[in-house]
Amino acid sequence: MANIVSDVICPFCGTLCDDLEVELSDDGKKILEVYHACAIGAEKILHSQAEDRITRPRMMQEDGTTKEISYEEAAKYTAKILCYAKKPLMYGWSSTSCEAQSVGHSIAEAVGGIVDNTATVCHGSSLIAVQDVGIPSCTLGEAMNRADRVVFWGCNPAHAHPRHMSRYSVYPRGFFTGKGSKSRKVFVIDPRKTDTASLADVHLQIEQGRDYELLSALRVAFRGEKLPDVVAGIPKDQIYEAADLLKSGRFVIIYFGMGVTQSLGKNHNIDIAIAVTRDLNDYTKAAIMPMRGHYNVTGSGEVLGWQYGFPFCVDLSRGIARYNPGETSSNDLLMRDEVDAVFVLGSDPGAHFPFSSVKKISQLPSVAIDPHLTPTTAVCKLHVPVAFVGVEVGGCCYRMDNVPIESRKVVDPPEGMLTDQEFLELVLAEVRKCKGV
Repeated sequence: MANIVSDVICPFCGTLCDDLEVELSDDGKKILEVYHACAIGAEKILHSQAEDRITRPRMMQEDGTTKEISYEEAAKYTAKILCYAKKPLMYGWSSTSCEAQSVGHSIAEAVGGIVDNTATVCHGSSLIAVQDVGIPSCTLGEAMNRADRVVFWGCNPAHAHPRHMSRYSVYPRGFFTGKGSKSRKVFVIDPRKTDTASLADVHLQIEQGRDYELLSALRVAFRGEKLPDVVAGIPKDQIYEAADLLKSGRFVIIYFGMGVTQSLGKNHNIDIAIAVTRDLNDYTKAAIMPMRGHYNVTGSGEVLGWQYGFPFCVDLSRGIARYNPGETSSNDLLMRDEVDAVFVLGSDPGAHFPFSSVKKISQLPSVAIDPHLTPTTAVCKLHVPVAFVGVEVGGCCYRMDNVPIESRKVVDPPEGMLTDQEFLELVLAEVRKCKGV
């Protein structure tokens, strides 16, 4: 009889699919197969079984080679560089549990560090917009059951969130959308002809970086007022038609991604997208939701919010929480040479930050806590491998719609390997010894 673990949470993206089934060996120690997951989620879970996986911390030597050390030695080194730094940067947090994030924030508070998560290069501008004007949103379940007008603006879920359309947004049969995709009109606003766009009923192929103009034009079209012949590369007739289709729906959901948050306008794009949603609520019911990427980046913002009142870019170096994106955000600090130690957990800035920032990380005392071998672990002075959150250890995580879900443990980690929370607790204990508290 197959040894199946059901209702497993996928630890890949912010959709947090909670219907996975994992087949284990008879002794329950090895993962054999993953069912219901997308290709990326299945590969992430199966990667925990890699035969060449690093299972002990490794310190980089002066000659460029690495030397295996114990977790205790790694914790002492980490505590030392954080305690002796004047302004350490503690970045990442998006692929770990809320419990581990909380311990990490205690370390940052003790050493006067700066805590920043991957929203700083992703949906940070969305958070700024929400702070400006609020957000009329809903849960993915409500969108699945009610939305008959689905808008994907600046995102490509077919690749970035492969099961989003089949579980929540396009294909599922909801309570008020009983015919699935036939109950819905799908809109895609994207300068590229993406795979998502190929499935859309309406594809507005906007000119790059002109989202604000098209969003403004929709607000004008809702009111039936005059538009120029072409706005952002879209003929006015198409804009009027799209506006009428949206107004005629029973429930409109707008999903937006980094094509809006990181293009010209940034948080102002989101301000006006929220205004479009608010305008639609004069004619029908409408909601808007960011397509959050990393597994638990939403949870990182939530935990920082509970503890310090700000969702990212939190500067604790003065003994109080300060928040000023552009000043206290990771890339700005690294480019201005304002930090003197770097701590990375649950992300890979080495693959996504500008070269100048990665070069600075390689020159500073640095620690990368990650079960994977990544570009970041290659440039940091210390790599601490830990158990896979969502596979080898459970914990709380937040879906992209801010719904908390408890992930579950499927198998044990390799013998002697710590979880990230356990390692952070070791570091916190060493920091308290160093600080005499």
